[in-house]
Amino acid sequence: MPMGHTTTAEAGSGGLAATEHRLANGLRVVLSEDHLTPVAAVCLWYDVGSRHEVKGRTGLAHLFEHLMFQGSAQVKGNGHFELVQGAGGSLNGTTSFERTNYFETMPAHQLELALWLEADRMGSLLAALDEESMENQRDVVKNERRQRYDNVPYGTAFEKLTALSYPEGHPYHHTPIGSMADLDAATLEDARRFFRTYYAPNNAVLSVVGDIDPEQTLAWIEKYFGSIASHDGKPAPRDGSLPDIIGEQKREVVVEEVPARALMAAYRLPHDGTRACDAADLALTILGGGESSRLYNRLVRRDRTAVAAGFGLLRLAGAPSMGWLDVKTSGDVEVPVIEAAIDEELARFAEEGPTPEEMERAQAQLEREWLDRLGTVAGRADELCRFAVLFGDPQLALTAVQRVLEVTPEEVREVAGARLRPDNRAVLVYEPKSPETAPDADVPEDPEQEATVEAGRDETENEETAK
Repeated sequence: MPMGHTTTAEAGSGGLAATEHRLANGLRVVLSEDHLTPVAAVCLWYDVGSRHEVKGRTGLAHLFEHLMFQGSAQVKGNGHFELVQGAGGSLNGTTSFERTNYFETMPAHQLELALWLEADRMGSLLAALDEESMENQRDVVKNERRQRYDNVPYGTAFEKLTALSYPEGHPYHHTPIGSMADLDAATLEDARRFFRTYYAPNNAVLSVVGDIDPEQTLAWIEKYFGSIASHDGKPAPRDGSLPDIIGEQKREVVVEEVPARALMAAYRLPHDGTRACDAADLALTILGGGESSRLYNRLVRRDRTAVAAGFGLLRLAGAPSMGWLDVKTSGDVEVPVIEAAIDEELARFAEEGPTPEEMERAQAQLEREWLDRLGTVAGRADELCRFAVLFGDPQLALTAVQRVLEVTPEEVREVAGARLRPDNRAVLVYEPKSPETAPDADVPEDPEQEATVEAGRDETENEETAK
């Protein structure tokens, strides 16, 4: 079997281990045994996302995620879903700025089926891609945009803040959903060229986690993926670097039919994979990570000027990360009142830093989230792929929490003082379209936006294939 092999059981990984392998065609393979339950997760990350798109063809990465479920040489139409679900499994795919992923969780004895399905569409999707499937999925994606962005309250907030935070021409200036005009402009040849460029084994990482026999699993992977040709024509991603500070406060007022006034802001923060990013994550957790956070206690509990307040981190490896602030006002409270209180709390935090109790609580919260991700076979498979694709080393997934726990209170205070300031943010203010639409004080929190704040980096992963 023509593949390299390394294995590491990292200290501090809680006994978890992963082995790494590489096929002759460049496909990276990561395996992690877990015999607790008779299930296996297959996760395939392609190193392509919206940052790889060019002007005039935004949304192509997300469109192609949908096209990957439209059949391949041996699997017609909706067959991928029918076969996986008929075998008792689950599946989906998502697109972000930095990657596109596909995943199945199967009964362990059905692992071979999932591997064969992923290999078939990697190796032969072009045989089934035609104008009919292209038009079908173009319409699906356009409808998804209407349902999740254009026709829901605050739906375009993330898109607007991203455009404000990353300048025109920057690879992260647009979100993965793309524009209606660009979706209409995409051609079948665009899609075929995109597939040939990015959907190659040497541009992917495959992880398999669960109740597996590693030797048998590797044999299946070699059997189904080994003959797929590599592709060397992938262009390097455009430079996503930017100054640490925006240098001014960018601001936009949006008047729409929304249930409450809202203040949303995006702060430019350190790149993912750095100690400073971990410090920023702790700072945002203390300031806005749940009902014990400073901003929630100040705005919702004490002042009663807001009904929801959260601060989350969108981790990005190829560009500065984004700190996402989201506050919904209470009653007819004006946004400047909210903004003044937020700036007061941020300034106090930058001067005093976190208390020992806040540090302990925030580190415990991030540790729990890490354990939640690694505690399921699907979550662990995804994390192994993530660290392999973005940082070159899947083993880092098993020790990520140790780096968070090593961050000091002074590092948290420093990153807050350096980055959480008015001249380093893009601000979005939502005003109801008419006085009649203004809410009373007990308007419920918007669940989608609240989930965005709590989930942090998952915001760009909401472009899931609609099934």
